[in-house]
Amino acid sequence: MWVTVLTVAANLVLGAQLRGQANDLLRTRSAAVAATVEARADGRIVVHEPSDDQALDIGVWIYQGRVAVERPAAPVALQRQADRLAGRSAVFADTAEPAANRLYALPVMAPTGGRQVGTVVATVALDPYRSTVRYVLLGSIGLALALLAGVYPVARVVAGRALQPVGAMSAQAAEWSEHEVSRRFGTHQRPRELAHLAGNLDGLLDRLAALVRHEQQLTAELSHELRTPLARITAEAEWLTARPRSRAEQAASHEAITASAAAMAQICEALLADARAGSADPGRCAPGDVAASLARRRAEAAPDTIPVTVEGDAVTADVPAALVERILTPLLDNADRYGSHHILVECLSGPGGAQVHVSDDGPGVPADLGPAVFEAGCRADPGDGHDGAGLGLALARRLARNAGGDITLSKAAGPLGGAHFIVTLPGARGSAAHSV
Repeated sequence: MWVTVLTVAANLVLGAQLRGQANDLLRTRSAAVAATVEARADGRIVVHEPSDDQALDIGVWIYQGRVAVERPAAPVALQRQADRLAGRSAVFADTAEPAANRLYALPVMAPTGGRQVGTVVATVALDPYRSTVRYVLLGSIGLALALLAGVYPVARVVAGRALQPVGAMSAQAAEWSEHEVSRRFGTHQRPRELAHLAGNLDGLLDRLAALVRHEQQLTAELSHELRTPLARITAEAEWLTARPRSRAEQAASHEAITASAAAMAQICEALLADARAGSADPGRCAPGDVAASLARRRAEAAPDTIPVTVEGDAVTADVPAALVERILTPLLDNADRYGSHHILVECLSGPGGAQVHVSDDGPGVPADLGPAVFEAGCRADPGDGHDGAGLGLALARRLARNAGGDITLSKAAGPLGGAHFIVTLPGARGSAAHSV
């Protein structure tokens, strides 16, 4: 496109220059002839012939009024056009093809009164100028085509060589993503574009490595957490098949297997929810709204559960709502299991982020147990008649820590006199008090 624009522009400029030269030639010739013409007061003109006027007589007409005083030998069409210009002011005119000519009329003025008494008409053939324009046009088109024909393969070669490092880096990144996820291109000295590409590829490899680590962590956590309930199911199944059992023993084994299977389902659901939240973009939620929604669903599903009251500040945490729900569910289950009449959830803004306090009016956690309540499989009273494998609080703490927070057991009794757990989540904002 640029070659075409430049070619057209160059030819237009050349054509304008040639037209200007032809016009200048006509003005100069007319002025030279007019210098040999004397206009008298009575309206007559006298032509003073110079010693060598052969050059001036070629293509020049001299008119007194509209009567030709001198007329060169010229084609009929050219003679008619010159006669039309007699008596006119300074003006240009062209004859039609095939013999293209340009004429110029220069008025001859009387010495007094400013009256035009004659006209000098000069002509020049335009064929040489037009031939020059055609030859230059053809030459410029040929030059443009030759330029394109020469530049195109050179551009292909240059572009191909410039893109070779891009292809090599892409292939290297693909190989590293399969076998060496820890490798990086680094910040070595490169051209700006390649350095930008290297940074983007390193970012992609970082995200891929994070996904691989996340997958490995999820696999390890599933393997670790499922080991206990799976071992219990295996043991109960072997115990049932070892020898005949009574109906009561069989019922107890079935209940143990069912509880272990439920614990496995809870573990899988919680860890998969954490994995989905960790692999997606970080979300935000209001823990108080999540707790209120969870409390309503629990009351609808089991009307005999202990009612939950949600109070405190309208804080926001940088944690997805689904993950906050999985963190709070074991705490509410534990409070419902050991509480008597009330469960209180209070949201506050703390130095470490959003704080969610969960307390009940039960007997609380025994002093000799303390932080061990967060250990997998630990129960305050295994013979209290409640089902459970002692995994809920351990999973809740694991999920909270994976999200950048934590769960702790307050040493002091809660506002209701029972157990008091404090959930810390990152990114608290807002302070408008509300009650649900």
